[in-house]
Amino acid sequence: MPTTPYKMSYSPMKIRIAMFSALLMVCAIAAFAVDQPAVNSAAPTFKMESQEGTPVSLADFKGKWVVLYFYPKDMSQGCTIEAHNFQRDLEKYQQKNAVVLGVSMDTVDSHKQFCAKDGLNFKLLSDEDRSISEKYGSVMEYQGQKYSARNTFLIDPTGVIRKVYTKVNVQKHSEDVLADLDQLQAASK
Repeated sequence: MPTTPYKMSYSPMKIRIAMFSALLMVCAIAAFAVDQPAVNSAAPTFKMESQEGTPVSLADFKGKWVVLYFYPKDMSQGCTIEAHNFQRDLEKYQQKNAVVLGVSMDTVDSHKQFCAKDGLNFKLLSDEDRSISEKYGSVMEYQGQKYSARNTFLIDPTGVIRKVYTKVNVQKHSEDVLADLDQLQAASK
């Protein structure tokens, strides 16, 4: 029995909608990529207060690897999972001469409560004016509110960005960062 090829028909309106959607996606991706500092570029400097109320700057960690991770909200489900996994692996980071720094637009007091409630022993930095989140292209809007977007920057001991992670999977993000840190450190020997 001969088969007839299946003929698909699209209305001109469906074609226009599909083309417009694709164009919007390309523009959104391009705009997103432009805002973030590129791999192999100098990491933007910063100075923010930690949960202890003390100022912390990138220069404080010269000679160390820095895992600078941005997250939306203290004590929210995904952010808690991500923070717990970094805490779980903190000793592994320390063995690799690396520090973990979390950044959100929450207040110093909110960070202090989050650390106390969840036993976090690394620094959480308050970016209330969102200037650092903006420098790192890590701002998002949700229900009319601005938050730090879930992005991470792996910065080498000289202050150069070696890896950028966007829209991370909180369940395995720390493991991914550790694996990449191993590869980057091995390549630099």
